[in-house]
Amino acid sequence: MFTKLTQLPPDPILGLSVKFKADINANKIDLGAGIYKDENGNTPVLSCVKTAEKFRLENEKSKAYLGSAGSALFNEKMTSLMLGDHKVISENRIRTVSTPGGTGALRTAGEFIKSCTPGATIWVSNPTWANHQGVFAAAGLTVKTYPYYDYENKTLDFEGMLEALKQVSKDDAVLLHACCHNPSGMDLNAEQWQQVADVAKHVGFMPVVDMAYQGFGQDLDADAFGLRLMADTVEQMIICSSCSKNFGLYRERIGACSIIGKSSIAAEIINSVLLSVVRVNYSMPPAHGAAIVETILSSAELTTQWHGELKEMRDRINGMRQLLVDQLAVNGVTRDFSFITTQNGMFSFLGIDKEQVQRLQDEYSIYIVGSSRISLAGISPDNVNYLTQSIAKVL
Repeated sequence: MFTKLTQLPPDPILGLSVKFKADINANKIDLGAGIYKDENGNTPVLSCVKTAEKFRLENEKSKAYLGSAGSALFNEKMTSLMLGDHKVISENRIRTVSTPGGTGALRTAGEFIKSCTPGATIWVSNPTWANHQGVFAAAGLTVKTYPYYDYENKTLDFEGMLEALKQVSKDDAVLLHACCHNPSGMDLNAEQWQQVADVAKHVGFMPVVDMAYQGFGQDLDADAFGLRLMADTVEQMIICSSCSKNFGLYRERIGACSIIGKSSIAAEIINSVLLSVVRVNYSMPPAHGAAIVETILSSAELTTQWHGELKEMRDRINGMRQLLVDQLAVNGVTRDFSFITTQNGMFSFLGIDKEQVQRLQDEYSIYIVGSSRISLAGISPDNVNYLTQSIAKVL
């Protein structure tokens, strides 16, 4: 059986990280990895997380299974974090399960959609996170794209997006990024969210909102604006969330898949199918990350501390956006890169070609995805001058 296998190429982003680690250049810079880093290039454990872990270590009494839905308290806290005091909660129309990270939430959503409509199509933005298409295709869905980013003008192609969504079948699903669009950094504004929600209601497609970066854009509530507006407008939707970024729990692999139904009775039916999907996939979700999150969100003191640490991460990324643009100008770059400061989250496209991206890697040990997508978290006051000087040279 194994003799029929052929060698597959490495993941373009993970493979880039391998090359970076093997590079011996002292000035090397990794702008490919989509993880938060502080100004020293480290991905720290949040102080509130350390306190919550200590509490768990001292108080955990069992390692028994939690059940396929995971921790009820975690699910409750995550639902409130995303939706606030939204009516779908008081009307008992939403069901949430814990998942192995945000990717696990997306796969669970894909499997659930297939259970509802075998052979269904899900539409994702062009571009989107590199793993979206693979995850949904592996779940058995047909994946198509709608216009989103205007590469030439480095802005949102909203007219193209809206026209495409009007043509989507009512039996299809549409993936939307709640905030901090990966990889473009371009987000919908309030008016645009309303138009998309109106189209979703009129056409009848299933909105699937990926909430991977809540709190990394403007703040926790502002970043959830579009998601909450969509829940105001349509009767049914799916939400996939992650605690990797905003809690820094990358390796703990904890996220959530939440599904809103038309009624509490419909939500119970949804829940039965959702639990069945989980049971034959990973059976039970991991508990450690969920326990950390629920401990933090159950404590006013730890929640306040978390808000402060989250703001620190957000402010650092936004500061690096402005610093990058300013330093490019200082080093003589005349091309307009100001669009970078209008975006949200960790990512942006530089807008340079593949040859220039390769030169940055080969000649200056600066590692960027071939599309020119960069992670702003890889920039620091110590390396920004070398980075911008190198960009100036390849330009």
